[in-house]
Amino acid sequence: MSYEIIGITVLWTFLYGYLIVASIDFGAGFFSFYSVLTGHKNKVHWVIQRYLSPVWEVTNVFLIFFEIGLIGFFPDSAYYYGTALLVPGSIVIILLAVRAVYYAYNTYGISNNGNLVYMALYGATGLLIPAALSTVLALSEGGIIEERAGHVVLKWAIFFSNPYTWSVILLALVSVLYISAMFLSYYAHKAGDKTAFEILRGYALIWSGPTILASVFAFFQINRQNPEHFQNMLHSAWMFIASLICYLGAVYLVWRKRHLGWSFILVMLQFAFAWYGYGRSHLPYVLYKYVNIYQNFTNESMATALLAAFLAGFLLLVPSLVLLMRLFLFNARYIRGNSPKRGS
Repeated sequence: MSYEIIGITVLWTFLYGYLIVASIDFGAGFFSFYSVLTGHKNKVHWVIQRYLSPVWEVTNVFLIFFEIGLIGFFPDSAYYYGTALLVPGSIVIILLAVRAVYYAYNTYGISNNGNLVYMALYGATGLLIPAALSTVLALSEGGIIEERAGHVVLKWAIFFSNPYTWSVILLALVSVLYISAMFLSYYAHKAGDKTAFEILRGYALIWSGPTILASVFAFFQINRQNPEHFQNMLHSAWMFIASLICYLGAVYLVWRKRHLGWSFILVMLQFAFAWYGYGRSHLPYVLYKYVNIYQNFTNESMATALLAAFLAGFLLLVPSLVLLMRLFLFNARYIRGNSPKRGS
């Protein structure tokens, strides 16, 4: 396997990790605010907060690894994406700052007394951040970024009028809510909170339908935006069929209220098959037709150093996440609302 394939696979894997972890986080933020609006705060809000408290500080580690690796492995991507993503990237940074402020106030005891404005901002960022980040996928298909006289230009009229752009944003929004609701329903069941479980299970089933419809819509919009990529996706059709099978299995288990842990594993496999199928069919381009993984790859020495750094980061990150889950997320005392004791 070449350095180029290893490099893009590592980046895509870190981005997949961010897709899952951040979706749970963003969706939980929205559901937390929604529970206040619907009068379900006392039923589900605290289950959600028990999940968010120990994990919010590590969510963006995956994204940081991806950004550093993208520029390191494919330096030209900084030139093209740096200009095109100036506006959406700035918006994401501001929204992440707003979210971090809420977490700091809420987690470290600087109480906001349940102010609805704070909650609304927090809930809104849970949808606006993935919507802004998803525009990268729309840009990567080509036809929206153009190089003129040595300058990169983002064609805003085409960007906003393009159905594929909105199909990707729509898919990002419903996927965040679906992934988050599927995990939180399992988490509430693990906590033994039947009331919260029934509410969150309802959210999971409600958002499962829009998720598959949005996926199909985005899939066929790729054909209009980038027929070459669409034909490559057809060559990897088995991966998308496997994704659909995992989706049906996950929804069935939640509907039957059985094996909820396996249900979320199926959700992860559902998005893994779709994610890697999309990424595989997108090769050899990072950005059609400007950044090619073979023509725009860094030198071999830099690639070796980056891979070593990413391996070290992976070996540090994964055990840390496992420890975090054992101490908090899947600690029986913690998820039932009690702090875990030493030696437990």
